Amino acid sequence: MDDDEGYYYTGQTPFRKPNESKVRFHLRRLVAIQTLARLEYTVEEAETKFNRALGPVELTFVGLGAVVGTGVFVILGNAAASQAGPAVTISFVLGGLVAGIAALSYAEMASMIPIAGSAYTYAYATLGELAAWIIGWDLMLEYMIGAATVSVGWSAYFVAFMKDGFNVQMSSKWTKTPIIWDHEQFTTSGDYFNAPAFVICVIITAIISFGIHLTARINNVLVAFKIIVLLIMIFAMIPFIKTENYHPYLPPNTGNYGQFGVSGLLQGASSVFFAYIGFDSVSTTAQEAKEPQVNLPVGIMMTLVISATIYIALSAVTVGVANYTQLAAGSPLVDTVALTGMRWLVVLTELGALAATSSVILVLLIAQPRVFYAMANDGLIPRAFAKVHPKHKTPYVATLVSGIICSFCGGLLPIGVLSDISSVGTIFAFFVVNIGVIILRYTRKTVPRRFKVPGGPFLLPGIGAASSLLLLQGAKREAIIRLLVWMAFGILVYLVYGRSHSEINNPRIIADEPMRVLHENYSVDSVNYHNYQGYTDEHLRRQYERQLARRMGTAHQDLCPEDGDHEMYPYSHHHQYDQEHEDGAADQGSGVGGTGGEGELGSTPTDSGTGTGLMRARTVSEIQGDGQSSSRSIRIRIQ
Repeated sequence: MDDDEGYYYTGQTPFRKPNESKVRFHLRRLVAIQTLARLEYTVEEAETKFNRALGPVELTFVGLGAVVGTGVFVILGNAAASQAGPAVTISFVLGGLVAGIAALSYAEMASMIPIAGSAYTYAYATLGELAAWIIGWDLMLEYMIGAATVSVGWSAYFVAFMKDGFNVQMSSKWTKTPIIWDHEQFTTSGDYFNAPAFVICVIITAIISFGIHLTARINNVLVAFKIIVLLIMIFAMIPFIKTENYHPYLPPNTGNYGQFGVSGLLQGASSVFFAYIGFDSVSTTAQEAKEPQVNLPVGIMMTLVISATIYIALSAVTVGVANYTQLAAGSPLVDTVALTGMRWLVVLTELGALAATSSVILVLLIAQPRVFYAMANDGLIPRAFAKVHPKHKTPYVATLVSGIICSFCGGLLPIGVLSDISSVGTIFAFFVVNIGVIILRYTRKTVPRRFKVPGGPFLLPGIGAASSLLLLQGAKREAIIRLLVWMAFGILVYLVYGRSHSEINNPRIIADEPMRVLHENYSVDSVNYHNYQGYTDEHLRRQYERQLARRMGTAHQDLCPEDGDHEMYPYSHHHQYDQEHEDGAADQGSGVGGTGGEGELGSTPTDSGTGTGLMRARTVSEIQGDGQSSSRSIRIRIQ
């Protein structure tokens, strides 16, 4: 049976097979994948939980909200001053091409698997559960820690704006973090707390909690404002360009790798690549997007095209107004604008920076709860994270937890440490998605894709994966070590909690006889799960019963009524079971279940006997082609 042809069960049974060693059994569970049919059920289930309010324009604005932010206001100066010189414009082109390849892979995945979770969900469908967990754990660095990083930058721009706009000097005691990194160890700075960073995270978390409609409107306003400000800056500075600042366009190498010359140009591309990070956040809103298989690729690609155009134009103007050697400061755009003598433009630039960083925090804090939701829905983290507010239609528990962690990280930790681990985490996610595209081209050939990466399955995804590894190689040693420590801690959490609560590794229903699985748009095939013993633990049996009751939308006591004559409608009307072997089923019921007599299918599971019980279930099947329905009696064992 093809994995695509069943809702839940596939040939990769989560139960120990006859003659299978324990080591092989447990290793096989680590690489268990999500079937696309089950992922489609997740989409259908989410229809009643989320509001589909995001069209192609809103999705593009979500991407621009995350991409156009701190990067262009900070990274541009260092890349020009110490790496590429005026040729930083070419560095932005090269960085955009690398990001564009990753964006193509994300677009194909999004058109194929339009589900919240981004790279986490894509890894689950291609590389298996352990890889998906690692990516999900890694995405916390990109989204939640990334938002904390930007909040520290927002605080710095807020302090500058208050000084330049209102002549208010704010004390560093409450605008800088108490913990700093001095290249070898953490130490204290003497400051108390970064209050602006904390407050902006709290405000944005509150906004997000009120629903995607309000959040999208506010994000649209912030994005429109910062794009307008950047365009005003570009056109206002053109008259101040000095052509001599473009010479030499690519300064000769100083003798050290990465300091100008061709190596500096490439090193600059690696640096400015991070200005493009964030477009993948579009895919986390899949379950709130209209026609996600069409609009998600549009939103992702338009984000890259617009942001790359703005970056290239802005960098060309900036190095034309100011000599590249003057751009090493932490706020190169503000300093360049100051050279024009237009004070109003300086204040407007600082306002644009505040809007830009605010939208980045907003989008990243939209993305992180959706990843938590997907992981909780799969059972890998507590199910409380999958709770959706009945009125606002948001994963409110995940949103609150993400906001709280982000707020305190922004208030306490230095921006350098936060940005380094956020960057390496993002690159790792890009690598996995590129590899995932290659795998799915061969393992899911027949699944429809509204968008495909051009050039075949190997060329561009392979280049994207290789580029990601090269970028990881150039990352700081301390950042790699922190990433490895974070991953090791994450694997420990998975082994302690996630593995034992996983949905696909701990199924709730096991049929005694061959069962037919009928799924809309897929063929009917048989799967056999008898003789898979070893799951008689009473705690697991009760856990499966509770999970089954929750899936059916019934209370546990209603699942097995005293009269033994009840109906069970598995999961949804699109994924239902049909059992043809009705004759003789009653003859197999003796001695099992504790309360049911011989041949009685109405037995209620009890604590006695074998630890397993039989119950009668009438399934409703919609047979494709003739539209007829039938009810059959089947034996279901809950373990």
